[in-house]
Amino acid sequence: MAALAYNLGKREINHYFSVRSAKVLALVAVLLLAAGHLASRRYRGNDSCEYLLSSGRFLGEKVWQPHSCMMHKYKISEAKSCLIDKHIAFIGDSRIRQLFYSFVKIINPQFKEEGNKHENIPFEDKIASVKVDFLWHPEVNGSMKQCIKVWTEDSVAKPHVIVAGAATWSIKIHNGSSEALSQYKMNITSLAPLLEKLAKTSDVYWVLQDPVYEELLSENRKMITNEKINAYNEAAVSILNSSTRNSKSNIKMFSVSKLIAQETIMESLDGLHLPESSRETSAMILMNVYCNKIVKPVDGSCCQPQPPLTLIQKLAACFFTFSIFGYLIFYIIHRNAHRKNKPCTDLEGGEEKKNTVNISMSPLEILLQSFCKLGLIMAYFYMCDRANLFMKENKFYTHSSFFIPIIYILVLGVFYNENTKETKVLNREQTDEWKGWMQLVILIYHISGASTFLPVYMHIRVLVAAYLFQTGYGHFSYFWIKGDFGIHRVCQVLFRLNFLVVVLCIVMDQPYQFYYFVPLVTVWFMIIYVTLALWPQIIQKKANGNCLWHFGLLLKLAFLLFCICFLAYSQGAFEKIFSLWPLSKCFELKGNVYEWWFRWRLDRYVFFHGMLFAFIYLALQKRQILSEGKGEPLFSNKVSNFLLFISVVSFLTYSIWASSCKNKAECNELHPSVSVVQILAFILIRNIPGYARSVYSSFFAWFGRISLELFICQYHIWLAADTRGILVLIPGNPMLNIIVSTFIFVCVAHEISQITNDLAQIIIPKDNASLLKRLACITAFFCGLLILSSVQDKSRH
Repeated sequence: MAALAYNLGKREINHYFSVRSAKVLALVAVLLLAAGHLASRRYRGNDSCEYLLSSGRFLGEKVWQPHSCMMHKYKISEAKSCLIDKHIAFIGDSRIRQLFYSFVKIINPQFKEEGNKHENIPFEDKIASVKVDFLWHPEVNGSMKQCIKVWTEDSVAKPHVIVAGAATWSIKIHNGSSEALSQYKMNITSLAPLLEKLAKTSDVYWVLQDPVYEELLSENRKMITNEKINAYNEAAVSILNSSTRNSKSNIKMFSVSKLIAQETIMESLDGLHLPESSRETSAMILMNVYCNKIVKPVDGSCCQPQPPLTLIQKLAACFFTFSIFGYLIFYIIHRNAHRKNKPCTDLEGGEEKKNTVNISMSPLEILLQSFCKLGLIMAYFYMCDRANLFMKENKFYTHSSFFIPIIYILVLGVFYNENTKETKVLNREQTDEWKGWMQLVILIYHISGASTFLPVYMHIRVLVAAYLFQTGYGHFSYFWIKGDFGIHRVCQVLFRLNFLVVVLCIVMDQPYQFYYFVPLVTVWFMIIYVTLALWPQIIQKKANGNCLWHFGLLLKLAFLLFCICFLAYSQGAFEKIFSLWPLSKCFELKGNVYEWWFRWRLDRYVFFHGMLFAFIYLALQKRQILSEGKGEPLFSNKVSNFLLFISVVSFLTYSIWASSCKNKAECNELHPSVSVVQILAFILIRNIPGYARSVYSSFFAWFGRISLELFICQYHIWLAADTRGILVLIPGNPMLNIIVSTFIFVCVAHEISQITNDLAQIIIPKDNASLLKRLACITAFFCGLLILSSVQDKSRH
């Protein structure tokens, strides 16, 4: 009854809500969201620096998230690189002094807070030629005005950045009197023109006063109340913002520290000064405001302008635009032809006369339609991760953000189960299911930022290895059984793997190696192909006639293993091979191939394990040692129970080891050799019981069929800033944002999968003569792309 109810419910859902209608809904959602964000940008302004300086929230105890953009955590080398030959001046009271110390410690963590607190404090890094000064002026008075006035003179060198602020001393010395506030307004009014003049050539920030924790204030500070501080802040904002009559003031209000203080001031030791973690956050915000436009960190989207279009991106935009217009013309012509030949009703007989004209789409129209859709999708990619239209946020890991979604999808996966068409080991439905749940777990891992938690990281490494294991298993099985080493098969696989990545490299201006998984799978596919295709070609049909051929194949695999070991432990030889042009254009990242060597080496044995497993399994299957009937255990009951016990113990043993890892580098070193333990354990647990082989999760299998597209698309339209952050389509509601962005992301991935399949049928024909012509065109295209890329690189340098 439960199964019947499930099937009836599924049919009812599919009747009203199909994949096509989901995609239409996703398109409408994208258009509405884009319009909403565009209107918001025009109304509120498009300057993310203002958001960084004025708004944000805490994701955790010490992780600050600015509104709408991502904040980069600067390293010492990055800070020095940005501030080389720069002079930064902090002017104000003890709170500004605290900010000065935190700022300097980004450049030099060993700098100590010592000396007379009520005097000027200099700092200079002579190697980096960075100068940072604190000037003690605790009140906005004539002394501060004179200090700033000196910098306005043409003959005097001006600081590149000026950070000023004061008020609490005025409240304290004058016992919070209204006369002191009036004097403060007069003094800051006379100071405003000087700051405005400096702001034309330097970055000037006025730090608004943070709230105090009145219960902790000492007796001589009790007059410093939050009410008084708000009054002084209002005065400063109104005067400094109106310092220019006809245009917006160039003086920037540093008001974000107030929000930080509201959350952390209760941790203060004296009720007045902020705890160190809060000061560090404010200093890092200052560093982001000034340095992001210079250093341009990937995970620091605040204060970064939209990158200019490259020549290749402009050409791609023209190509997709022509494709869209070309398809629209074809569509109009096709529709008019359809109307002319529309069936008409026979008034006498009451029957429709059937149209005899074939209205099926031509290959050219399918090609234009596919590129039209792809152009619109790539426009969405660009809007999400290159244009400053949608917002981005930093990741923040908590155990609940990772494990709760995992439990949720596992429940869904178990609920949507069906019988398999066949009950062989690693049948098609089962491998799709395996790819599906692994891909969903990897997606959750990426968006939750779980890489910071080492046990989760190690288990995810096994999932990536398992995907590669499946690839080795699948390709070896195909070549071994079919013996099809034709060029059509190779081109189909290479096109299927690389089409989306090549398009993204062009549109998003990224190197091929950035999408590391696709180069990894591509290279290993070619290694498997070359290993098996080279003389002597040994396939199952030939080996069945003579057992010596099995020995020959094992020799081939042994030689392959030797080559893998040699390259794994000869970094120099590996880098020399892949640094050769044009391979270097594919495998270099940030000017070298180290990242490629690291990725390849991390899972160097798992493809070989997949090939070896396929060989052993197919040999056992051929000799009818396995029982793969429906409901039958894979081996005899005793052997099955023993292997199941060993598998469960091995699976748990690996998990215990991975969970006890203390050092990522050491665990990565062992991973290539031991990851196969958990992979084989899972295969045996999943396939030894007959009932387990007879069912699969259709929910996971659906995602498994588009797993490659999901893995690649997440880089730009689910995550953001090239996977460093999270895309925010709906600000202020993280849960709703994840639901909507995930829905659009999955629809886009599914559509790209269909586009790739449609284009593969046209671009990679079965006829060898036509295929060779297409390959010549593709080769010419890549040669042109390499030339344009070289021209771009020279213009950048």
